[in-house]
Amino acid sequence: MSSAASLPCSVAASGNIRFVSISPIEVRILGSLIEKERTTPEASPLSTNALLLACNQKSNREPVTDYHLQEIEDTLRNLASKGMLRSGMASGERVVKHRHLLDEVLGVDRRDMAVLAVLMLRGAQTPGELRSRTERYVTFNSVAEGEESLRRLEEHQPPLVRNTGRAPGQSQDRWVDTFSPDPQKLRPRVRANGRRVDSGARPAARDDTPLEEQLQRLQAEIDFLYEHLDLQKPESD
Repeated sequence: MSSAASLPCSVAASGNIRFVSISPIEVRILGSLIEKERTTPEASPLSTNALLLACNQKSNREPVTDYHLQEIEDTLRNLASKGMLRSGMASGERVVKHRHLLDEVLGVDRRDMAVLAVLMLRGAQTPGELRSRTERYVTFNSVAEGEESLRRLEEHQPPLVRNTGRAPGQSQDRWVDTFSPDPQKLRPRVRANGRRVDSGARPAARDDTPLEEQLQRLQAEIDFLYEHLDLQKPESD
């Protein structure tokens, strides 16, 4: 398959992607390409229509999505520009097909890539869940082997997974990929009085101007607006 995109400067010389985050649809596309490459290699790489079906399938996906073809096409171009995907048309074919480049640019082996793909497609999971859900990709003989894979992904530079702790009723920690922004960091802070403020926002400065002066200033601004917009002021009672 001929290449339709070269690797841009978003790929470091060491082979690691220098990125902060990628969008949910980009995560879904890359995860779907990895999954189909492993589980149905005879059908890979995928055409755009096949990729759309893979992204929106109802099994092995969380959340289930309803992306449109135009969204997929736009996102494929974005991923190619970031060096995460290559599109091309093989000799004798009439359809452009796509394959991911994460294994090349990250230097991650098949077992670790399987764990990463399942996290990208299904969100936070425990090592036990990951062991059972990666059976279509690779075989982990024990949960401990899956945990070793998670540790390698966590120690990768940049880290590719993170531990989010245990959910209620679970005996194992849950893990997520690091491609998407951390929802905890995006959550607004809650002040003691219950009002929410952005995590990076500064408290508003207190206005110590006497109330009478504030009202006079406000009235002057209102008068200016009426005059500037050539509006008729309502008559006061």
